[in-house]
Amino acid sequence: MQFGVVLPTFTWPGLDYAKTRVLVKEFAQGAERLGFDSVSVWDHLLAAPGLYGGSWLEPLTTLAYAAACTERVKVGTNILVAPIRHPVLLAKEVATLDYMSGGRFFLGIGPGWNPPEFSAMGSSIKQRGGRTDEILEALKQLLTREHVSFAGKYFRFEDVTIEPLPPQMPEIWIAGGSRTPDPLSPDQPYMVRTVLDRIARHADVFTVRASGNQALVKRDMQTVRDHLSNTGRDPSTLRYSHVQALYAVESTDHEEALRLQRPHFERLMGRHRSFEHLQECYLLGTIEEIVARLQDLERAGLQHVAIHPAAPAIEQLELWAARIVPRLQ
Repeated sequence: MQFGVVLPTFTWPGLDYAKTRVLVKEFAQGAERLGFDSVSVWDHLLAAPGLYGGSWLEPLTTLAYAAACTERVKVGTNILVAPIRHPVLLAKEVATLDYMSGGRFFLGIGPGWNPPEFSAMGSSIKQRGGRTDEILEALKQLLTREHVSFAGKYFRFEDVTIEPLPPQMPEIWIAGGSRTPDPLSPDQPYMVRTVLDRIARHADVFTVRASGNQALVKRDMQTVRDHLSNTGRDPSTLRYSHVQALYAVESTDHEEALRLQRPHFERLMGRHRSFEHLQECYLLGTIEEIVARLQDLERAGLQHVAIHPAAPAIEQLELWAARIVPRLQ
């Protein structure tokens, strides 16, 4: 299994200029030094209280800085909320990041779920699926050839050439998955056909969301494999990733570990969900319990996990690299 680090670009209490630069730079360079496979970012334009306690820094700007701070580690978006963006501008940003990172950039996208982000950008959450699919179709053309014209339901443009074109199309990571029912989210506890089709058509990697539980994550991976087989794509041509949150502690006592982890998770995730729900979704408990959970996912076919620190403590990377990563490599 490969491991990535999600940069702590959450709008932490007390965030200032100095802390922001230190967090991004130290975590990106620390991840590279410790041998992690990638550094990546989460994306929300506005606060998203259905899942989190705040918002995040703008992802693509952040990745440009992270790419400048590193030399070898991959840089990318876990889940860029694609449908609130325009494909031409996004293609220019992707091409630029590809060149600035020396070909290390990967583009992970999802359709989003937070209605205020759509209305703020003059759109509707009801259009999220269609807009996401059109953006993917447009990006594939814009990033691979010149003089592109596109006529869709939501986006239209003529004779557009992105310069410079990347030497090759960056990897596409498509996010999706089941979510435990919640009145603050429109998403369902199952995968819908449009998401499955999007993965089959466009994805190099399927990123399974962490807002369900262990059983849903495993079921989602199998659902995707079955869909690929049924639609004529070899399931072995797709890789499987997972986005998670973690605050590791040395305690070997389950209840003590939860006591130490709880304030960090409630600061990151907010208190919109119960702590019991957070335990179902994210990596909480002792290190042995966390390793066992990841080993269970690895047996189910998971190949990569991107971990978001539940607190902006660089020491967490050292602990993960020493106590968790070697057990799964």
